[in-house]
Order: sequence, then C-alpha cells, then structure tokens
Amino acid sequence: MPPASPAGADPGRFVDRSFLRWPFFEPHHARLAEELDAWAADHIAPLAHAPVGDDASLDALCTEMRRRLGAAGWLAHAVPRAHGGVAERLDVRSLCLVRETLARHSGLADFVFALQGLGAGAVSLFGDAALGAHVLPRVARGDMAAAFALSEADAGSDVAAMTTRAEPDGDGGYRLTGTKTWISNAGLADVYTVFARTGEAPGARGISAFLVDADAPGVTVTERIPLIAPHPLGTVAFDRVPVPASRRIGAPGQGFKVAMATLDVFRATVGAAALGLARRALAEAAARARSRRLFGAPMADLQMIQAKIAQMALAVDAAALLVYRAGWTHDVPAHRVTREAAMAKLFATDEAQKVIDEAVQIFGGLGVRAGHPVETLYREIRALRIYEGASEVQKLVIARQTLG
Repeated sequence: MPPASPAGADPGRFVDRSFLRWPFFEPHHARLAEELDAWAADHIAPLAHAPVGDDASLDALCTEMRRRLGAAGWLAHAVPRAHGGVAERLDVRSLCLVRETLARHSGLADFVFALQGLGAGAVSLFGDAALGAHVLPRVARGDMAAAFALSEADAGSDVAAMTTRAEPDGDGGYRLTGTKTWISNAGLADVYTVFARTGEAPGARGISAFLVDADAPGVTVTERIPLIAPHPLGTVAFDRVPVPASRRIGAPGQGFKVAMATLDVFRATVGAAALGLARRALAEAAARARSRRLFGAPMADLQMIQAKIAQMALAVDAAALLVYRAGWTHDVPAHRVTREAAMAKLFATDEAQKVIDEAVQIFGGLGVRAGHPVETLYREIRALRIYEGASEVQKLVIARQTLG
C-alpha cells in the first residue's frame, strides 16, 4: 500500500462539537458522533490515501474500509432494524452524523459508507421482506457491496430520458437491456439497484426499479472512469439480463418515485459529507494560523486571516443548520423533505467548496502540494456539487417546491 499522505492537523482537534447539543439531536446522536470520531481516528485515518490510477489497489482499499466499518457495526446505521440495523427505519440524523464524521477523517471512507446506504436504500424503503432479508443484513455486515444505477449518458439530471428498458420475458420476469454510467462502485458492487423503463406510462411514470446481481449473465463493467479524487466509478452494460419479478423493488411503474424518495433521504447526507470536509478544512486552517509565524507574529494575529476564519466558521455553522434541519424533519415529524434536503445539499456543498479553497489559500504553496490534507479536500469536494443532483438541479427543486 502506498505511504500515507503528509500529516495535517488532528481531524478531531479544533472541531467545534457544540452543534451536538442543538435541539435537532437526541442523546444517542451525540454518543454516536463521539464514539465514531474516536474509532475512525484509530481505524480509518491511518489507512493510506486512495491510490491514483490503480483500480485494483483502490478496490482493495475500499473493501478493507467496508470490512472495518461493517465489523465495528457502523454500517448497521445504513439499514433498518428489521434487517440488522440500529433504528426502526433509516434515521437521517444518524446517517448525516456518520457521513460528516467519516468525511472529516477520510473522503473515501465516507464514500464507502454512503454507497452501502444509497445502493441498498431503495430496498430499505420499498423492498418486501424477502428482498430485504436477502440483501440488507449482508450490507450491514459489510459482506456485500451495493450500488445505485440510475444515470445514463443522456439521462443524468433528466431521469425521465433514460433508455434502459426491462421487457417481459414471458415467464413473469424481465430482460434488462441498456447502459448506466457514472455509477459509483461499478466493478466493486455485488448488487446494483437498477432503474429501467417498463412502459406502464410515458416519461417518468413508466420506470421500475430492480435489484440485479453483479454476476448475473449479461452484466458487464465496460469502463472504469478516473476521477480527480479516486473513487470506484464506471459504466455498466446490461445485455438482456434475466431479472425475476421477485427482484423488482416496489410496484411496476413506480421506479421514479422509488428513486426520488431514496434521493430525498440520502441527499441531505451529501450535504453532511461536505460539512465534514469543510470542518476538516477549518481545523487545518486554524491549526496553520496558530502555528505559522509571519512578519514576526502568528498568522492568526492578521486581521485578514481572522476574517477568512470567521467566514469559514459562519459557512460551516449555516450548512450544519440546514443539514440537520433536513434530518430532523425526516425523522421526527416524518415529513417528505424534498425541499429541505435540496437546500441542505446545495448550500453545504457550495459553501464547503469556498471553505476548502480558503484553507488552501491560507496554506499557500503547501496547500497545493499533492497529498497534503487540504489539497486532498480540494479534490474531494468538487464531485459533491454534481452527484445526486447538481447544484443547478437543486435550485430547480427548491424553486418548484416554493412556487408549488
């Protein structure tokens, strides 16, 4: 395994934990965040950073992280209690706290956790008992890697434009044909949640969701896509893949509803991951400002630096308020959180980009050194403003919810 990157600030140092006393949380949420923080410092942070250009090593690192997260019980937060989880149903505040904490220690560890939740999320929310029993306990243990296959080359933001289709096979099942791209965990997943056109109605109303085994005949990973922050990502082709009716998730023609409801849950957690990256950047910048001397005095004495730190802290707290409001709204009044989740993702990801950029600026030349913590954060944050609905799409969602 390649050597670890240059050391930065302790990921837990200089981090304001007062937000855990906000009324959004219950006592067990604070315990979760504190216990995971301590565990991640010992079991995740020491792992080497993701190798660039080496898919085999990257996959091995993701597998090891998934194994550790599963063995320690953290993946149990990504599934309901009936199938080995912690809460009766998916607790978005817990999901957000786990993602925020892991992202602060390792963007790749956050990715691994998130894909277990998102990849199996449709089964958690809409799957029947048999399908849940088949998949979710193994996802919670880390024995099975999951993936969410929605996007296509010409159907990313516009889901209704998808062309992948599932046609009746004459025996009550389906034959799945099409290509999905920008799929996280492509080549690493054991199961894919796949969305395909079944034709019950035009547009979004004629899509259904299916759980497809990665080793089913006709499933091929045709491409691995290199990213500026290495994550397993690729293109998956389906060539008349046999899918039993028992593997359909939800009712026929309800796939768009399944996809949007799943994204409603996990969209706020993307904001939480961005929040974790921003908190790490703020901690790194604060440590640098305290320790670095300029013109005979600590950098922290410069009003220009104080203004930057103040703006970074403001952005972090504002993002946290939106993220955990969305989580509370889902968990407590149990309302649909389309608007709240879109706001949380949009604001947290966009502001985290600014916070991290300021951290790089405070570090100067060291901040653009390959492998330095803030340089790694700079590469990690960019994709979060695109996946699970780009920032522009979130603005459309918020506008429609407000006007409607």
